[in-house]
Amino acid sequence: MPHLEREGEVFVVYLGNEGQTDSENRFHPNWIDEFHGLLDRVENSEGPAALVTTASGKFYSNGLDTDWLFGNLDKMHGYLDRVHSLYTRLLAFPMATVAAINGHAFGAGAMLATSHDFRVMRADRGFWCLPEVHLGMPFTVGMNALLTERLTNQVCVRAMTTGHRYPADEAIAAGIVDGKADAPSLLSAAIERAGALAGNRKPNLPAIKRALHANALAGLAVPTARENVAFTAG
Repeated sequence: MPHLEREGEVFVVYLGNEGQTDSENRFHPNWIDEFHGLLDRVENSEGPAALVTTASGKFYSNGLDTDWLFGNLDKMHGYLDRVHSLYTRLLAFPMATVAAINGHAFGAGAMLATSHDFRVMRADRGFWCLPEVHLGMPFTVGMNALLTERLTNQVCVRAMTTGHRYPADEAIAAGIVDGKADAPSLLSAAIERAGALAGNRKPNLPAIKRALHANALAGLAVPTARENVAFTAG
């Protein structure tokens, strides 16, 4: 489960349990509830603040909890709407947000990172990747809206139709992430970037973000029950 720490004016949400380096930090329904609860605590704070998300070990997040999903296909639409709520929450979050991508960010986990204002990626290990084309999984209207707004069209073509794995340097060149750092300095680099923006936590900031991301937010608001969403196991 995710947990919360604080470094000065920067709140740090760890996507997995402390010290659990083998966790893939997938979006189980209980994980989603806990993540929103931590964001509630951050929002309820006062004064200058910013948010960083990160994890430990090999994974930032592998996204959808496919074990749970394929065991509960009757709940698929509600589950995907809850996944969308993660992206919506971060896109319009009322303070600066930075993803410190410590390892693999795949599928819906890559989209979680993309929902932040800025991203810093580990330089020597890990990939940002959308493997859905290889897994027989569709992109929902909301996911497509998020990706096509945040990334250029040709980057979307490569990422979404080939499942290319982007290491840090390629991800920077493609505009997927904003910077890189070695593993020991990754979190401090993200905290430094976020802390420099903590003073921008003002009432107008979420309004600015909602206007910037209007198309993505509109797509994410479309209930997946209206879509012809179907998953296969490979």
